[in-house]
Parts: sequence; C-alpha cells; structure tokens
Amino acid sequence: MKILKGIVFTIGGIIILLLLIALFVKKDYAIEREIVINKPKAEVFDYIKHIKNQDDYSIWNMMDPNKKQTFTGTDGTVGFIYAWDGNSDVGAGEQEITKIDEGNRIDMELRFERPMEGVGFAYMATEEAGNGATKVKWGMTGTSSYPMNIMNLMMDGMMGDGLEKGLANLKKNLESQ
Repeated sequence: MKILKGIVFTIGGIIILLLLIALFVKKDYAIEREIVINKPKAEVFDYIKHIKNQDDYSIWNMMDPNKKQTFTGTDGTVGFIYAWDGNSDVGAGEQEITKIDEGNRIDMELRFERPMEGVGFAYMATEEAGNGATKVKWGMTGTSSYPMNIMNLMMDGMMGDGLEKGLANLKKNLESQ
C-alpha cells in the first residue's frame, strides 16, 4: 500500500509541477526555417503557392499516402481549401489559402479537427538570394491555451524539424527539375 501511495503522490506531484510551469510559459509560438534553392524566385514561388504540391515535399502530407483528400476552389488562389482525413499520425483538418502577396508570400490558416482541435497559421515566403537563387522561409504561428501551452516548450524542436525536412525535400525536388 505504501508503494501505491508513493506512486500516486509522485504522479500527482509531477502533474502539479507541470501545471505550475505552464503558468509561466508563453501562450504564443512562432517557428521558422529557411533554405536557399538554386532556382529563380518566380519559379519557386509559383510552385509553393500551389498547396497540392505539398504532397511532394511536406513530411506531414507524406505520413499517410492513403489519407482522404478533398479540394475546394482553385489551387494557388485565395480561398482554396485542402482538407485531409487520415490515420492517427496525420489526423484530420484543413488548410486554406488566406492571402497571397504574388511572388513574395502565401499565408494559410490550418484548422485541425483530430487528434486535437486547434487553429494555426502557416506561411511561405520567397526572396532573392543572388545568382538566380531563392531563399524560402516556411513558418508557423499559433496560440495554445493553458495548460496545453506547456507544449510550446517543445514546439520549435518538433515542428521545426518537420519544416527543415520539408524544405530539404522542396530544394531537392525543384533543383532536380
């Protein structure tokens, strides 16, 4: 009985500690990664503004090749919606193009339904990098409510790694064309 009591107190103490830490963690997060692609800016931007192309470079899109996908609107234009419903790794949700600064930046809203509900924002931006190359920035921002904001301590590592791998795939795909 003493052992069980000790385990319960230890688990309770850990939960209380995590809740206390979450009180001091920012609720907003911002993650950004970048890469230089040896292709002209116009060509790179035209590729990334089409959400369907993410199937060829985004690690999240590649996690479940059998997921159900639906598309509403015209890809590469404001209002286009890409919805997915997949296995437990990718869950379900949708991504909508909310703004395009032609040749420079595309903004998207991400609406997650499962495994957890939430809203986030993503963007991809391009800028000249000299010698016909293009710097691509891919970022995500959002807000997590208490106590889930404790996950923001790990968000940069978890999401940043996915952004880096996706950008590396993007570079490989575009430079091999």
